[in-house]
Formats: sequence, C-alpha cells, structure tokens
Amino acid sequence: MKKSVVALLALSVVCIAFAAIFVKLSAAPASIISMYRMLFAGILLSPIVFEYRRELSRPSIKEWWALMAAGLFLAMHFGFWFASLQLTSVASSTVILALQPLVAMVAAYLLYKEKVSARMLTAVFTSFFGVVLISWGDFSFTDLSAIFGNMLSFLGVMAVVAYFLIGQNTVRNLTHWVYSFLVFSIAGIFLLIYNIVTGTELIRYESREWGLFLLLALLPTIAHVIFNYLLNELSPATVSMAMLLEPVGASFLAYFILSESLTLLQVVGGLIVLTGVYFFLFSQHRERHARTL
Repeated sequence: MKKSVVALLALSVVCIAFAAIFVKLSAAPASIISMYRMLFAGILLSPIVFEYRRELSRPSIKEWWALMAAGLFLAMHFGFWFASLQLTSVASSTVILALQPLVAMVAAYLLYKEKVSARMLTAVFTSFFGVVLISWGDFSFTDLSAIFGNMLSFLGVMAVVAYFLIGQNTVRNLTHWVYSFLVFSIAGIFLLIYNIVTGTELIRYESREWGLFLLLALLPTIAHVIFNYLLNELSPATVSMAMLLEPVGASFLAYFILSESLTLLQVVGGLIVLTGVYFFLFSQHRERHARTL
C-alpha cells in the first residue's frame, strides 16, 4: 500500500473519530447539533453539486419520496446517536455504532432474503455478545442513563441502516455528491421542523458552539470525501475495515480530551464487537471474491 494512501486513510479515521468528541464538548441539545451537522454539510457540498446541477431534475416522484424517507432516517440516526453521546461514554456509543454492517446484513436477509453464511452468523452473535458486555459494564443501580444512551446508539444504527437500504435500492441515477447533498439537506430540514415544533432555541448559542457545529460538519465530510477517493485505490472491504478504527480513535481521544475512563467489561466488550465486525467484513469480502472467480 502506498504511503500516501496510508496517510489519507489515517487522516480520514482521525477526522471521523473527532465527531463524537465535538458532540461531547457541545452544550447544545442533540437535535440542534444534528441539525447544523446536516445543514452545514449540505452547504459545504453545494459548490461540488453545482457542477452536477443537471442531475437535480433526474429523480422521479417516487425517487423524491425515497429521498425524503432517506433524509428522515438520516436525521433520526444523528438525533439518536448525538443524544446517546450525551448519556453514555464515547467508547460505548461508537462501538455500538460499529454494528451497522451486521444490522444491515440482518435487514437485507429479512427484506430481500439475501443468503447468510454460518461465518457471518457467528460474527453477528459474537458482536452482539460484546454489546451485552458493554451495556453490563455501563450498568449502575443509581444511574441508568448510560444504558439508555446505549439503547439510543443502537436505534441510531437501525436508522442509518434504513437510510442506506433506501439509498442503495431506490435512487440509482444520482452521483454520490448529489445524493449526499440532497439527503443531508432534507435531514437538516426535518430536524429544523422538529426543533421548531418542540420550541428548541435555534440560533442563540455562543461562538464556541457555532465553531463545534462547523467542525462537526467539516471533518466527517472530509473523511467521507477521502473514503470515496480511496475506493479508487483500495477495495470497499479494506475501507470498511479501516472504519472500524473509528471507535478506537474516538475512545483514545476521549481519554485524553474528555478524561473518560473505561471499565474492563467495556474494553473486553468493545474488542469482541470489533472482532465480530472484522470477521463479518472479511467473510463478506471472501464470498464476493469467490463469486467473481
């Protein structure tokens, strides 16, 4: 692997790992953080989308409904995940978020009857056992907020899987840039409506908060741009496996920046989850490779 590719891969992991830290540092409501994360990301993508503006007339009425649904689920994903980060540790929340490919496999099996190998099932059960250990490590008779935070993180996983399933199976005639711009913007509008209906303050926040909102949109967006570029150099499986370093990087940053500590059960559970997800992605890659031979 080229040194430049390794450097870009490392940069993307660091960028995306900072997302959880910025949420933790913010004192704003989770729905506000999520809203500006989406709206600012849409604004950042708009110069690129301008070059592809003709695509905006391509979606049919059915596809616009799919885009609306995808945007709604994406809004729910960030709303749930950011709320979870305000209740549980960065390590627990981000590790549970790593379950996304496993939940996607289960959903694809239930909805589209896609075949599941014994290796993949073993990876699923291994990872869910790790999640149980994480939640057990967060358990306290005096404070159950961390458990609730873990549940919100898992709801965030369910929402993002629904978002990906809609995008992969409904809207096929848009470039990644235009699709991302549309669903980011739609998600931001849904969150804006939610905040207006619930009477949440929209604009009166300190400059520090606005800086965090912008950084939260900027760094993960840079990470996704790098991931898309690296798909020209690396296989999707390699990029997906590299993304498993996000919980590790986020936990490392949380230890030094937020002084968050880890229990032994959280560490063991996190390692089990990441091991299960790794073997799932590895098995998936091997099966796809075998089918192409």
